[in-house]
Amino acid sequence: MCVVGYDPPGNPIYGREVTAAEKLADGRLSLARWVRRLTNWRVRLADRQIWEQTLVPLLTHRLAEQKTPVKQFVERDHRILAQIDLSEIKVRVPVDSYGVGILKPIERAVIPTACLNCTHFQECRQLPTTAGTVLLWRRLGLTDEHGVPTRRGLIVSFFPHGQGLAIAAALEAEDYPLEELIYDLANLDAGIRFAGEDDRWSGRLVRVCRATYGYQTIPGYLENGAPPNYGAGAEKIVASIHRDPDSKMDWVTEQIGVGDIDRLIIEWRSLLRQIMHAPELDWGRWQDLKALARITLHETHSPTLTDLPELAPHQKRRISHRLIFKKS
Repeated sequence: MCVVGYDPPGNPIYGREVTAAEKLADGRLSLARWVRRLTNWRVRLADRQIWEQTLVPLLTHRLAEQKTPVKQFVERDHRILAQIDLSEIKVRVPVDSYGVGILKPIERAVIPTACLNCTHFQECRQLPTTAGTVLLWRRLGLTDEHGVPTRRGLIVSFFPHGQGLAIAAALEAEDYPLEELIYDLANLDAGIRFAGEDDRWSGRLVRVCRATYGYQTIPGYLENGAPPNYGAGAEKIVASIHRDPDSKMDWVTEQIGVGDIDRLIIEWRSLLRQIMHAPELDWGRWQDLKALARITLHETHSPTLTDLPELAPHQKRRISHRLIFKKS
């Protein structure tokens, strides 16, 4: 803050003082970033003549257009400071009963009636205002008003991070075929690799997640309403390999290697194994998904189960660790 002038009664008018440039030892000036951005000046260094004849008039004109006119430029130590008048800027303020605007008025906190006689009132006032874990559970529909886990909450508890949220939302969508969902589950940890030039957030699984949870973001669980590691395109690969295991090489490209596909299948089968061994629930679609996961696991093979060739005879010999030195 600085004084940029005085009104007729003699009261000071305050403005803002900002660094416009720094003076270097060779006489040139190092322009501040906001000056270069406002004047579209691409070079960081300028000499005195360019500053006084070109940049000062241009900067004065641009700031006047923004209703923040420059009162004067002041040189102090190794800096050139611009004193800017802020009196033309309008801000929203509350108005009192006389129609006079009040800047930063004193406010009083109105305590809810239900909190006045509560024994936990002082404890509540010391708690952070950010959403806590219990509130997030309630907001996501994982618990009811009494804190009891809902059916959705039980499903979510069977899985880490956002996988359970996606599975619960898909199961609640009665028109979502489980035969389609079993392959879409591969997208939950696929990332950006398999989407190619398409939108990685496309697919029915993302749509049902956003329809259920909205576009809220919870670090580690949801990103704009979808699991953070989600990536479309993986479902086509696992579906093709499930039908024909020899078709794996058809999906190898410059961006997708054999190792990427193997990792995808391993993680997909790991999730199916979690579903198969998850606790039982009295819900038909959950039971059907567990049964379908068991069938799919039996019909697919893990890339880690590789038949290695038999060792050669010289590889079966006992290794001698004795050191033999030749006589010189």
